[in-house]
Amino acid sequence: MSKLRIAAFTAFILGSSAIQAQDTNAALKAIDGEQYEKAKTILKSIIQSKPSDGRASFLLGKVYLKQDVEDSAKVVFDKGITAKDDGNLNYIGLGEIDLNNNNTSGAQANFTNALKDVRKKDTEEYVYIAKAYMDADKPDFKNALTTLEKAKVANAQDAQVQLALGDAYFGNKNQNEAYVSYRSAAQIDPTLIRAKMQLGVLLKFARAFAEADKAFKGIVATNPDYGPVYRELAETYYLWGNNEPKKYNEYVKQAVTYYEKYMSLTDYSLASRMRHADFLILAKDYKALEVEADQMKKIDNVNPRILRYLGYSAYENGNTDVAIKSLQDFIANPKSKVIARDHMYLGLSKLKKAAGTAGQPVDTALFDQGVADIKKAVEMDNTLTADLSELGKTFFDQKLFREAAAIYEIAVSNPESKNYTQDLFYYGYALYYANNRKDAKPDMDQLVKAEAAFAKVAENSPTTQDAHLFRARANSLMEKNAEMAKSYEDYIRVASEKGPEELAKEATKKKLVEAYNNAGAFYAATNDKVKAKDYFNKSIAISPTDEFATQSLKKL
Repeated sequence: MSKLRIAAFTAFILGSSAIQAQDTNAALKAIDGEQYEKAKTILKSIIQSKPSDGRASFLLGKVYLKQDVEDSAKVVFDKGITAKDDGNLNYIGLGEIDLNNNNTSGAQANFTNALKDVRKKDTEEYVYIAKAYMDADKPDFKNALTTLEKAKVANAQDAQVQLALGDAYFGNKNQNEAYVSYRSAAQIDPTLIRAKMQLGVLLKFARAFAEADKAFKGIVATNPDYGPVYRELAETYYLWGNNEPKKYNEYVKQAVTYYEKYMSLTDYSLASRMRHADFLILAKDYKALEVEADQMKKIDNVNPRILRYLGYSAYENGNTDVAIKSLQDFIANPKSKVIARDHMYLGLSKLKKAAGTAGQPVDTALFDQGVADIKKAVEMDNTLTADLSELGKTFFDQKLFREAAAIYEIAVSNPESKNYTQDLFYYGYALYYANNRKDAKPDMDQLVKAEAAFAKVAENSPTTQDAHLFRARANSLMEKNAEMAKSYEDYIRVASEKGPEELAKEATKKKLVEAYNNAGAFYAATNDKVKAKDYFNKSIAISPTDEFATQSLKKL
């Protein structure tokens, strides 16, 4: 959505340049090309020479908002509302700031002020208000569409109205209406590059990557210096690579090349470098991210967001101390807009440091802190549970079962995760092994959780026979003998239903002997000699020298 915000805002201001004062044209062109530092320089010059130009103030404030410099934007808007010409536009900027701060009543009051002197055929204010709804930290596409309907009534043939409608429909996940609106905008004004580019964006999001690539390259052929289209090409190739794993490295390399081209045509300001850093995170190019973060630090050592990039890259490049320090400082800064992944990376960094080197004891206190950070991340965004499967397996393979269970417990908090059933199995698995030790008394609460996890796995995947086996083992540790016998019998049933090929496997044979012997022992203890003998005989049929089955039959 952040990219959509850039596209939506810059398209409108460029398209409406015909009615702007002549001296803002260069600024509008720079903004549309996402050359924000250049645009700021031009707009500041205009405001200095012509303080009555309220539109220049509004545009400058919007650029500041694009760069997440809200304090500066508010100063400009507050001053801009007093401007003689188009000062009312600045109320819209203040309204957007209100939306970012969850002050909807304040935003509405500001929007009302902006519309006081609007004439019947005016569309500009309505379109900008719709943009404010879409550009807010929590986009509101429904209110944007409601506002744009008023602009559409005023002038449906305004290309900017149609373009804004396309953005609003796109954000509201109505791809068909978005296509109609973008196409209309391009037909009304054939020079509107943004409208043509957004048609390519629709193809990209529809995973029609070859068609999107063709559309964007068509724009490059006629407008080779239009920077934003290279950003779209970069994102297209990144997504394309994820969709075709065999070509992932090739396409991601091409994506990075296109993004570098975008940077060369826009600017190397801190804001642009941050957009570049965000893309490098997507492309998982953490070496390049670390270099970019160091460059940003030289430009502005105060901006807290740089700490995010330093933290992410330091973790991925193996420097956990820098990662922990950077992310803790970032999260603690009141100016930071903290996202779920920030807590996730902080937690991962602590886990990595806590685990230390192979053979060394885990720093339990630091590990538990890391788990708490990851829980916080998942509470903010439960889709992050998909990232935990591999992490849990790493600890499991090191036989750090307590630690693996703690991670899998978070993973299975999201039943919608694509790894849910597999994670459930490993959660139960880890809990079982953590409590099946000769040197420690089992934790009954944890075994109850393990048994419940295996029961859910069996429910979700009835042919997973080992879920029944480990459910039986967990019940055995809890001395729930009837439940144990039932689960062993379920294992026998599921394995047998798979036929001779499964029963011929050595691993299955060994587990069947375990199941027959334990079920037989249960029925012997409850005086059901017929069932007991049957199970012991089946055990001996597989393993004639099995001492337990042989001795049990003699006793019977």
